[in-house]
Amino acid sequence: TEIRCQEKSKGGLCYEVILAEPAVNVALPKLPPTQGKNVSAEEIEEKLKAAEERRLSLEAKKMADWSAKMAKIEEASRKKDELDKEFKTHAKEVLHTKMEQYEEKRVQQLSEIKEKLKTHAADIEKTRQSLEQQKVEELQKHLEDKLRNAATLRDDNIKKILDRLKEHNTDKLNEVRATIDQIEALKTTEKTRIIENKLSTAEQNREKELQKKLENIRKH
Repeated sequence: TEIRCQEKSKGGLCYEVILAEPAVNVALPKLPPTQGKNVSAEEIEEKLKAAEERRLSLEAKKMADWSAKMAKIEEASRKKDELDKEFKTHAKEVLHTKMEQYEEKRVQQLSEIKEKLKTHAADIEKTRQSLEQQKVEELQKHLEDKLRNAATLRDDNIKKILDRLKEHNTDKLNEVRATIDQIEALKTTEKTRIIENKLSTAEQNREKELQKKLENIRKH
């Protein structure tokens, strides 16, 4: 009997059992020749029968050995299948555990990223508002400085104009006084009347011009 083992696929074995053909010619034990005595047909029959029994016993032993080997092979295959099943089950459980851990870690990382982005956006908004407030304050200060400078310049211009008008009025007053003196000297004549009319007209025109200039200054 011959048993051959061949790997057919990954994780599996194929066994091939070849039974030898029963021996036809079995060597019979040689008996020492009996001197002076003939072998009878019954004795030959008994000897052949004993030889056949021995052959059958040998074949039975071979079959028993083959059955024992096959039982061991089947037991090994069964244990291998059980180990494969246990390994697959364990691997599946380990994979499931790792997947759950990975999912929990992924959710935690996403939550941390969202929180960081939220904090970053709040910082950006806070900085933007601070810059806008600073810009508004700087613009307001600039406008106040500009208005203050403009007011100072306007006051200076008004003062200068008033000073010039005051000087002009003083000169005019002196001219008027001189004219009055002349009028007093010539008031009996027609020329004095004409001069008084001109002075009055000139004074009125001067007052109107002064009022107009003051109005223009106030508007600006």
